[in-house]
Amino acid sequence: MRRVAAMTAILAFSPLMSACAVVDRTTGGSGLAQTAEVLPGQVEPVHAAAIARDEAVFWVTSNGCTAKEDITPVVRASSEGPIISLRRIKQDRCRESRPEGAEVRWSFEELGLAPGSRLSVENPYQLPPT
Repeated sequence: MRRVAAMTAILAFSPLMSACAVVDRTTGGSGLAQTAEVLPGQVEPVHAAAIARDEAVFWVTSNGCTAKEDITPVVRASSEGPIISLRRIKQDRCRESRPEGAEVRWSFEELGLAPGSRLSVENPYQLPPT
């Protein structure tokens, strides 16, 4: 009986505990998590985004060394169409001032999207440093 009470207390407070990994949960119609996926890196704020001509173009913060390989695009399906989230997997440790940031782009083919797909951006927007 004590074991059940202890597990109930842990489960009740688990949403309040902090975690080290970012978890993306997909829910079904019941609202219960069906799958949990640990995503790479950290969410990357973007300064601007443009989706046109079957390309996704983003401007992200850079200290002078950010390259396309340092950012991973994660595309997931939703009922309203695909959603992209950029994740930084390698920190830019350079010290060159680049207030305009760095441009990174992916074709829809690279993202596994059909031509003409409607794509939403999930990343938060951040104004470039002045």
